Amino acid sequence: MENKLYFIGAGPGDPDLITVKGRRILSEADVIIYAGSLVSNEHFKYCKENVEVYNSASMTLEEVIDVIAKSHKENKKTVRLHTGDPAIYGAIKEQMDELEKLDIPYEVIPGVSSFTAAAAAIQKEFTLPNVSQTIILTRVEGRTPVPEKENLERLASIGASMALFLSVNMIDKVVEKLKKGYGRNVPVAVIQRATWGDQKCVIGTLDDIAEKVKEENITKTAQILVGDFINCEYDKSLLYDGSFTHMFRQGKDENSSN
Repeated sequence: MENKLYFIGAGPGDPDLITVKGRRILSEADVIIYAGSLVSNEHFKYCKENVEVYNSASMTLEEVIDVIAKSHKENKKTVRLHTGDPAIYGAIKEQMDELEKLDIPYEVIPGVSSFTAAAAAIQKEFTLPNVSQTIILTRVEGRTPVPEKENLERLASIGASMALFLSVNMIDKVVEKLKKGYGRNVPVAVIQRATWGDQKCVIGTLDDIAEKVKEENITKTAQILVGDFINCEYDKSLLYDGSFTHMFRQGKDENSSN
């Protein structure tokens, strides 16, 4: 493994949902900085016995970079293990900027995001024909602000399928904004710790989801999925329609006996 920092998406929870490439590189690492309780300790079963492990939950950006810089100088193979996919709410840009200042090369290995894991948990498809062909990944503003042009009410007014990160602790605020945006009652699913052993799924509508979430005591580590895709009528895809031709399936000649 080249002497560079590897950002690896560990997946949403189930340790088998890391990519083959991610696990291979992880198994070769001398140093791992991982995202605390969001990443399963099961991943460490595949690591070297003497691997150095740091929990970034209690570390500042400067401390993380210091560990990486020291490991790089000592020619140690280093992994920054993130939950889900590091490109989504992973705060990796600020880390990459610091690495570039230090001329430390890096590579990003994608992972399974919690929003796709949540859809899998309730066995739904975000992009149903004639229902929605767009998925909006967003969050409601909390301590971290959201640009005004990305206000949840405005996004909801589009009517697309939605996945909200980092918002379940403000479920009442989320519901209020979604009701104003959608202008009607729509299906909602809340999935806590998707693919973990203690995964919990709650399905309802904007009218009752807040109450159901509170009854289940879901306050963190959950995805909020919103949209008609959760429960609706839909058109079948043309992909498997026998009358629809494409480069891999040509239509049969009407006069052919084959």
